[in-house]
Amino acid sequence: MADVFHVTGGTPLHGEITISGAKNAASKMMIASLLTDEDVVLSHVPRQQETEITQEIITTVGASVEWMDQNILRIKTCQITSNSVRELSRKNRISVLAIAPLLHRAGEAFVPLVGGDKIGPRPVNFHVTALEKMGAVIEETPDGYHATAPKGLHGALIELPYPSVGATETALLAGVLARGRTMIRNAAGEPEIKELIMMLQNMGAIIQINANRSIEIMGVEKLHGTHARVMPDRIEAASYGSMAIGTAGEIFVRGAEHAHMMTFLNAVRKIGAEYEVREDGILFRGTGSLKGIELETDTHPGFMTDWQQPFVVALTQAKGTSVVHETVYEERFGYTDALKKMGADIALFSNCLGEIDCRFKGQNYKHSAVITGPSKLHAATVEVPDIRAGLAFVVAALVAEGTSTLTGIHHLDRGYERLQEKLQGVGAKIERVGK
Repeated sequence: MADVFHVTGGTPLHGEITISGAKNAASKMMIASLLTDEDVVLSHVPRQQETEITQEIITTVGASVEWMDQNILRIKTCQITSNSVRELSRKNRISVLAIAPLLHRAGEAFVPLVGGDKIGPRPVNFHVTALEKMGAVIEETPDGYHATAPKGLHGALIELPYPSVGATETALLAGVLARGRTMIRNAAGEPEIKELIMMLQNMGAIIQINANRSIEIMGVEKLHGTHARVMPDRIEAASYGSMAIGTAGEIFVRGAEHAHMMTFLNAVRKIGAEYEVREDGILFRGTGSLKGIELETDTHPGFMTDWQQPFVVALTQAKGTSVVHETVYEERFGYTDALKKMGADIALFSNCLGEIDCRFKGQNYKHSAVITGPSKLHAATVEVPDIRAGLAFVVAALVAEGTSTLTGIHHLDRGYERLQEKLQGVGAKIERVGK
C-alpha cells in the first residue's frame, strides 16, 4: 500500500538544512547529454523520482549511466540505439525535450504524451511549432508524438507567444546542432535556462543571450563532453524559508544563492519576516508578527509560481489581508481547498487581482486568492495532488495544531530529496508509514 506522512505541528522549526541540486535543471542537463557521444559528468544531481524518470528516458534510447558517487552522474551515449521513448514506468513532461536530441542523432523520434503535475494544461504546441519551424515533421498519435527531420534541422526565427521554459529549452536543444542561425524571441530567462546554456556552451555550442528576452544560437557540427554542476534548488530553498516563517522558527538554508532568490527575499521582508544572506546560504527567521501583502507570480525575474504555494501557507499566519495573483498556471489554486479544511481563510476569484491584466483575464479561471489572517490551523487528512501543493500541505501541517495525515506523498518523492530526513533535522515531527 502507498505510504503516508504523519506530521505533528505547532512547534517552531530551528536548525540547518542543505538544499539539493535543482531538479528543474538536472533533468534538462541529463537530456542535453544525448547531444554528444562523449562523456558528460554531472555533479550535485538530486536523487529523487524525477531524476529516476529522466535516467529511464535517456537509457531507453541508448545512454550508459553510472552513479560515481551519491550525487555524481556519468552519462555516455555512444550511439542512439532506439529513437523511441516508450514503455516508461511513468509519464512525464521531460520526455518531450528528448525530441530535438533524437532528431539530431537519429533523424527520428517518438515520445509519449506528456504527464506531470495536475496544475492546469501544459500544452506542447509551443515545442511542436518551434521544431516544425526548424524542419521537423511531427505527427500527434493517440500514444504520443512521432517526429522526423527529412533534411535535418535548420536555424529559424522562433517567436514564443509566452516565455515558456520548456519551449525555450526545446529550441536551445534543437538550435545548437541545427544548420545556421536560430533566434528565440520572448525566451524564458530563468536561472535554470542560463545553467543549461552554460553547459551547452561548454560542450562547444555558440549561444548569445541578448536584451529583450532574445537568445541567438549559431549551430555547430558537433558537441563534445563536459563536466557541469547542477545549481542549487531555489524552489526547495523557498520551501524551507516558508516553513521557518510560518512556524515562527529559524532555519539556515545552506546552499541557497542570493542571486536566485532576490524576488522571494523581497516578499519575505515585506511581510515582516527576516532573512540574512551569508556566504554559504541564507538564514530565514519567522518573527511571529507578519502582515499581509499583495503578490503576483510571473516568469523570471518575477515571483516564481513554484514559490507561491508554501508562501501562501505563511501568509495564512499574517495579520490582515493578502492578495496573490497567479499569472503562470491558470489552475494552481486548487490546493487551497485543503488549506481551508485546515482552518485557513482563503477566497478565490477569477478577476485579475494584481497590477496587470494577465493572459487568463475573462477566462473564468480562479487565479487570484485573497487570504485573511492570522488563522489558527488545525490538523487534517489531506491528499497531495502535485509536488508544490504537497509541500504547501507539509508546511501547513507543521504550522497546525495536532497530527495531520498526508496521502499521495509519491508526488513529494518526485520533487524533494530526503525530505523527511531534512525536516527531522530541524525539529519537525514527521513520520513516514505504510498504510
